Formats: sequence, C-alpha cells, structure tokens
Amino acid sequence: MAAQSGKDLLLKVDETGGGSFVTVGGLRSKRISFGAGAVDVTDQGSTGHWRELLDGAGVKSANVGGSGIFKDASSDGTVRAIFFSGTVRNWQIIVPDFGTIEGPFQVTALEYGGNYDGEVVYDLGLESAGALTFTAA
Repeated sequence: MAAQSGKDLLLKVDETGGGSFVTVGGLRSKRISFGAGAVDVTDQGSTGHWRELLDGAGVKSANVGGSGIFKDASSDGTVRAIFFSGTVRNWQIIVPDFGTIEGPFQVTALEYGGNYDGEVVYDLGLESAGALTFTAA
C-alpha cells in the first residue's frame, strides 16, 4: 500500500440511527486503535515457566479519537446531542486503500478549547460498544 494523505481518513456517524452516514466535519487529525485483552492460563507446569495465553479468548475493543474544528452547526449539534444523550450510534472509519471499519461506538469524550487569538477546537473520543465489521477497499 502506498502512502496515503491523512485528510482522506474519514469519520462518519449514523446521525439518526436510520443507516444514513454523514461525515463529521472539521476533523484535522484522526486515529483508531484496537486492543485485545489476554487471558493468562500459565500454571506451574508451563514449559520453562513461560507465560501461556488462551487462544481466541479475551475482550476486543477499539477506540477512535479526533481533533479539529466544527465547520458547521450541523456536525457540532449531531456529535454534541449524541454525547449528552449517551446514545450508542453506528460509526464508520474509512481508511483509504485499506477499508471501512463499522460498528457501534459511544462518544466518551468531547472537549472544547481555544486560544484568544485562534479558533475554537474540539477533541472527540469514541469507544466501541459492540462487534465491529471490516470491509476491505
């Protein structure tokens, strides 16, 4: 895969729960990370006292973060309403030439800030709230 422009990584939300995704506008930086908890099954009989892990066990999770500026009142209002209601919505993370990760996320952080001589910026945090799917590009 060749190098890709960071601006092409998109974050979209199903704003009404009806399956229609819209791009969250104004994001200047975005990231997604995956985690999987390990289940340690090491015991006194483990070869050489090396740790052993249970295959296929553990809790999987994903978190998404982004920061930027809201470019319109619509995207600001959508994300803010989802946060304050605590609603779990389906989101899409589109990684160019890689694929689309889709599934339920909850907005777990929403921060606003700004300098006296600059624009208002925000930081957004999402945590997975169920099974995710991946569709290759």
